[in-house]
Amino acid sequence: MQLAYQILVLIHLIGFAALFGGFLVQLRSKEPEINAAMLHGSLTLLITGLALVTLDEIGPDPVNHLKIAIKLIITAVIVLLVGKNRKFAAIPRGLWALIGGLTIVNAAVAVMWQ
Repeated sequence: MQLAYQILVLIHLIGFAALFGGFLVQLRSKEPEINAAMLHGSLTLLITGLALVTLDEIGPDPVNHLKIAIKLIITAVIVLLVGKNRKFAAIPRGLWALIGGLTIVNAAVAVMWQ
């Protein structure tokens, strides 16, 4: 069970890296877009996050449901924004910044909230 949890955490971090990396690649771009890394990274974050919570619920330690709910809402908003805007050749810089900001906030909630 511990190995499965560690593998899921690794895949979750890879999803974060893909989403944030896809965001950072476009820092100098005049017309940012939703690239494949952002789409697949956001979906990976959502799926592995739900799997991690399921394993946490099975385990003996208590789960912070408020933290999980906030992270789920932020991740769902990211997935929704990425999914809805992937068909466009370019997106507004503000939307691009919002997706990046929400990604950072989601990581900050995970790390800072103990």
